[in-house]
Amino acid sequence: MTNETPKAPPLYPKSHLLAASGIAALLSLALLVFPSSEVEAKKTTLSLELESPAEQLKDESRSAPLVEAGQSSDSPFAQIDGAEPETAKAEPAPAPAAKPEEKAPGHREVVVSRGDTLSTLFNKVGLPANAVHDVLASNKQAKQFSQLKHGQVLQFELDKDGQLTSLHSKVSNLETIRLNRTDKGFAFEREISKPVVRTAYAHGVIKSSLSASAQRAGLSHSMTMDMARILGYDIDFAQDIRPGDEFDVVYEQKMMDGKVVGTGNILSARFTNRGKTYTAVRYTNKQGNTNYYTADGNSLRKAFIRTPVDFARISSRFSAGRKHPILNKIRAHKGVDYAAPRGTPIKAAGDGRIELAGRRGGYGNTVIIAHGNSYKTLYGHMQGFAKGIKTGSSVKQGQIIGYIGTTGLSTGPHLHYEFQVNGVHVDPLSQKVPMADPIAKAERQRFNQQSQPLIARMDQEKATLLAANKR
Repeated sequence: MTNETPKAPPLYPKSHLLAASGIAALLSLALLVFPSSEVEAKKTTLSLELESPAEQLKDESRSAPLVEAGQSSDSPFAQIDGAEPETAKAEPAPAPAAKPEEKAPGHREVVVSRGDTLSTLFNKVGLPANAVHDVLASNKQAKQFSQLKHGQVLQFELDKDGQLTSLHSKVSNLETIRLNRTDKGFAFEREISKPVVRTAYAHGVIKSSLSASAQRAGLSHSMTMDMARILGYDIDFAQDIRPGDEFDVVYEQKMMDGKVVGTGNILSARFTNRGKTYTAVRYTNKQGNTNYYTADGNSLRKAFIRTPVDFARISSRFSAGRKHPILNKIRAHKGVDYAAPRGTPIKAAGDGRIELAGRRGGYGNTVIIAHGNSYKTLYGHMQGFAKGIKTGSSVKQGQIIGYIGTTGLSTGPHLHYEFQVNGVHVDPLSQKVPMADPIAKAERQRFNQQSQPLIARMDQEKATLLAANKR
């Protein structure tokens, strides 16, 4: 018998401790071997009201960012989507619940369902069928109430006798229409709300297509088209885009009650294509003319755009000896063919006067534009011409002149596009086009005051994004 106190058994068996150590080691190895994948597209938003581009950018560093889901307001720009804040912040005390708005006894609301008409909605609130006729006949603009959308809310105000005194409806985030009964019938009113305009930033890297990457970055289809139009003088978005290309955009965002209700202009854009970077800055001169310029003040607008059809596929290139697909013989192909769905818009490559808008042999429906004395462009196989396009009329660069078709000697819907210099056909894909005028010397200082903060904004946003991805 001994006086030694028996040792307490271990809290965990050795085998359990060894297993836990092994699992921890495997998790550490997995983190090293499989780092978190790089996010392709990010979007941040600044809470800035744009009185003018210059004033908006001047006080940008002092403005509080608009915090969206998954963002933190710790940095001078909004936190990258999905990034976790480093420290937890105390939640503010909940605001007292707002009292529900009291409605008048005669107030009625109905939501438009599929198949509803103005008559069925009037019937739901107890108004007779002749009330619809009285409303629509009282004012020409009152017919806008009959243009109903699924989910739209109509609000009726009735008097003590059940007669309609007022009808109003919100037809968009910014527009409300109203009818008020008067002694002479119903008076129509339209209320247009003015949104707060803020700036937003988007960044994306091309993996499959520009449209997919832009959508992930938070850009709408129209905004993507604007970016392609602005930079379309240097980048052929039909054939030059490659995986790994990237873009940065600072643009206007319209807000109402803390919600995005639309977008405005692109203020600056930067696109890296095949390792070469192109920058665009929006600038309105003292005369009120707005154009896009490079960071050093050269105009992005050249005499001709490179591609008259957006995002089309080149189906046949300029060639001195190509076998014609219909004539089945060797024949020079003096232009470039862009294949696209029937009805795709075709744009004028530059300002000019229309020499022909009509049929021309194997070209089918054709437009020929003279650009000054030296240049001409031809557009063949059109399905039809845009409104106002006729021989002798003038056109502006980028104006829609017609639509992709398959008229004339054509095996499928496409545009045949030719470019002539002093009567000689040249390859439009290799032709060096003349530049437009740069920023005037008298405007240079004002341009720099507006453009430099925009360029700095894109630089800082991108640096913040890259730093967040390396964490």
